[in-house]
Amino acid sequence: MEAVTRIIAGFAGSLTLKVPSAGTRPTSDRVREAIFSALEARDAIAGARVLDLYAGSGALALEAISRGAASAVLVEKSYAAAQVCKANAALVQGRAGRGERPNIQVIGKAATSFLSSALDEFDLVFIDPPYEVGGLELDHVLEGLVPRLAPDAVIALERSSRSPAPAWPAGLELAKTSRYGETTIYWLDRAER
Repeated sequence: MEAVTRIIAGFAGSLTLKVPSAGTRPTSDRVREAIFSALEARDAIAGARVLDLYAGSGALALEAISRGAASAVLVEKSYAAAQVCKANAALVQGRAGRGERPNIQVIGKAATSFLSSALDEFDLVFIDPPYEVGGLELDHVLEGLVPRLAPDAVIALERSSRSPAPAWPAGLELAKTSRYGETTIYWLDRAER
């Protein structure tokens, strides 16, 4: 059975998104709803510059756009998944009001490669790597992310509940951990310097 992913709320609410046929693991609606409830409670979405690493279908960043984020960069190294991200971004942009085309970029690169050359700062970051991505790659991604974070940035890192907790580099601190069955969300903040 093919997974169906929808935008939950906002101007593109109920819009069905395409899902890559292989190589990705879409975040369940239940977990996405919990993530966005937490973000709305922190007032972390409106006007945010969003970064979605390991974007897959782009559902997390596109949900943020639908709920009022200012811009989103979706980073996905799989060519097929990046094409799905582009198609989904176009669907969401098509739902925006006249003259209000959201700024959504899809970048076909590995997360570490993108971070090593990125110049922008981000307010809200989603990191949802495939569960088989090892700790060493994740360490490099988190280290590369720190200089790209706005001062009050919020990071949601999704991992298998069976995986060990990642090591947090200097510049990031764990705010809380939320567990939803097989999925654990690590909420990170930029550490005070």
